[in-house]
Amino acid sequence: MQATMVAETGGQATTSAISLYQTTTKPNQETIMATASARHILVETEEACQDLKDQIEKGQDFGAIAAEFSSCPSGKSGGALGTFSPGQMVKEFDEVVFSGELGKVHGPVKTQFGYHLIEITQRVD
Repeated sequence: MQATMVAETGGQATTSAISLYQTTTKPNQETIMATASARHILVETEEACQDLKDQIEKGQDFGAIAAEFSSCPSGKSGGALGTFSPGQMVKEFDEVVFSGELGKVHGPVKTQFGYHLIEITQRVD
């Protein structure tokens, strides 16, 4: 941080340079990017996806279903994808994650990879 300030001011970390640096790099509500966390299950067919969704809606555990049936490596961790920002996932996935209801199982959602069930676990808008 200080090295960046000094480099940008020709070797002098002046008060105005420090103030400018803090103003332009200090996060605030307007500059914080949306993020979300989700779990998913990826399968090849829409029918298989709907069948798994029906099982989950009847009480089966999402994570256990992901571990057993998902073709994505994340299935081993219950389908958990961690935290990501808009644009890091394919468009169809992003649209669901950044607009859908939290805690609900969404899908089938078709992408270039197959069919997904998506559970949004957290979102910061």
